[in-house]
Amino acid sequence: MVSKEAVPAERAAVKKAAPAKSPTAGKAPAKSAASARKATAKSAGPVKKATLGRKKPAVAPKKTSAPVKKAAPAKTVTTPQAPSGESRTALVRRARRINRELAEVYPYAHPELDFENPFQLLVATVLSAQTTDLRVNQTTPSLFAKYPTPEDLAAANPEVVEEILRPCGFFRAKTKSVIGLSKALTEDFGGEVPGRLEDLVKLPGVGRKTAFVVLGNAFGRPGITVDTHFQRLVRRWRWTEETDPDKIEAAVGTLFPKSDWTDLSHHVIWHGRRICHARKPACGACPIAPLCPAYGEGDTDPEKARKLLKYEKGGFPGQRLKPPQAYLDAGGKPAPPLGSG
Repeated sequence: MVSKEAVPAERAAVKKAAPAKSPTAGKAPAKSAASARKATAKSAGPVKKATLGRKKPAVAPKKTSAPVKKAAPAKTVTTPQAPSGESRTALVRRARRINRELAEVYPYAHPELDFENPFQLLVATVLSAQTTDLRVNQTTPSLFAKYPTPEDLAAANPEVVEEILRPCGFFRAKTKSVIGLSKALTEDFGGEVPGRLEDLVKLPGVGRKTAFVVLGNAFGRPGITVDTHFQRLVRRWRWTEETDPDKIEAAVGTLFPKSDWTDLSHHVIWHGRRICHARKPACGACPIAPLCPAYGEGDTDPEKARKLLKYEKGGFPGQRLKPPQAYLDAGGKPAPPLGSG
């Protein structure tokens, strides 16, 4: 027989054990937890795929950009070029500063051919091809004394003219040119030198370089004179990579206002004749050395470089027998006449 005190104790034990005996209650939460994990896994799956999908485009540009980086240095192999990293604006500023510096070094710069009128300058410029201005200046006094006008030279005996021009070299071809252009001036322009480029280049022996010398110095009309000195220096300074004179003229012309063209030509040519020589540039005595990308091509020792200076910079006579007064005031010496030793 069970006592009355034992019954409540058993009931209490059953109530405490009831949660542990319910298998259904234990399985339900397990299933819901599994479902939750599967749902989480399913929802996480697309996220991972999307993440991988986003990574691929991010890698692609790196692969395509690599060849570009490797190919870039090849552009800098060709010479001459502007200094590394120099923009168009920086090039214009550097070029104009060089011109300003040269203007201070050669304030007396002028055409180095003796002339008294456009006709004399035209003839002298034609004769200056393949020789020095000095030799032309030593030759033309006797030529113009005998044939002072286009009409006179047009009617001249070619053999007599050849003998006069013999010291200039290529005297037969030059005789043909100066007599031919004199006839053209007489017949087509009334014995006057035309002041237009398109007319000048039609004359025998006259090209753009000669025409710009005449236009700039006899008529005051701006032009760039691309002679051998000008070509060498603008390429050495990396103002342009062009080699054709007409293309050099066009390229350099874009760096300066048109009003500067004639004086710019004088500054560059004078610097090429006096300091920045073709074979032995006097780098150690160059006033624009800090602006020159080619500094070091010549001797950088100041004492050795000073010995390379020519004309008035080296204490020697210039190329004109009758130079402007400004040149004489600056210490320049007139050239000696032909045959003076």
